[in-house]
Amino acid sequence: MKKLLSTKEVAQYLGVNEKMVYTLISEKNLPATKATGKWLFPAHLIEQWVESRTMNFPETVQHHSTMEKTLIIAGSNDMLIDFAMKLYMQENEGAYAAFCNLGSLGGIRAVHNGAAHIATSHLMDRDESDYNFSFTENEMQEPPAVVNFSFREQGYIISKGNPKKIKGTKDIASGKFTVVNRTAGTGTRLLFDAELAAHNAEGKTIPGYDNCVARHIDVGFEILNGNADAGLGIKAVAKALHLDFIPIQWERYDLIIPKSRYFDKNIQAFISLLRDPRIIAHAEKLGGYDLKRSASVIYPGEGGTPD
Repeated sequence: MKKLLSTKEVAQYLGVNEKMVYTLISEKNLPATKATGKWLFPAHLIEQWVESRTMNFPETVQHHSTMEKTLIIAGSNDMLIDFAMKLYMQENEGAYAAFCNLGSLGGIRAVHNGAAHIATSHLMDRDESDYNFSFTENEMQEPPAVVNFSFREQGYIISKGNPKKIKGTKDIASGKFTVVNRTAGTGTRLLFDAELAAHNAEGKTIPGYDNCVARHIDVGFEILNGNADAGLGIKAVAKALHLDFIPIQWERYDLIIPKSRYFDKNIQAFISLLRDPRIIAHAEKLGGYDLKRSASVIYPGEGGTPD
């Protein structure tokens, strides 16, 4: 239980007489209780009351060198981006990096609202000619800088040995197999919907369509645990969990950065790491990545396939 002070103790603490304490209760909202029939004062609330009335309170010292190294990335989750953020913290003493798994569209909105430094996105335009630009145009007031992180191979993650003999979207669209899906606003969810539409199918006809998970790795876990027959995700997950993989396409996975923040030290420090041999080696180990254009600025119309 927190310490309670008597009227006399509060008077001594404040340096006033006891009569003044009663005046402070009625006129200055001094924290007090009379639950026991006499005035008692929670010590921690008295301290807060004094602090709240302090004039010329010194401003909190901002540690600029640390704040400049703090990095918040939001959007589409990825196994290689996790490794890159870990490396960023290792290479920048006192630096912090945090990822908010909001899906591609959520990441773009977080950057637009000033809640994140970088968004990760792989939203394919409806005409399939490009990635991300039509979405940033709709969600952001001014065009951002778009830097490629990688190209990734997307496809259906299925059980080892493919016991259900699934060949691709045509089989999924038949409604004979249970799927696991990604949440709305993710690039993978939009790709899955486009695949179904191309085969004249709707999500409501597919068992498991409403079983949505937050991360690519969670798709793999659902397959591994026998909760679904297939789910769209990246090849790296299938390899990590020793599952089979039916490729659909390569996609461009970009970093969306407000132009006003592009030259911030923390952002430039992160971009400078993208060609680090350790990231390249880790991408090889994971599988399903192409880093030929990594760290390159992307312009509208440059397409959605690796060189």
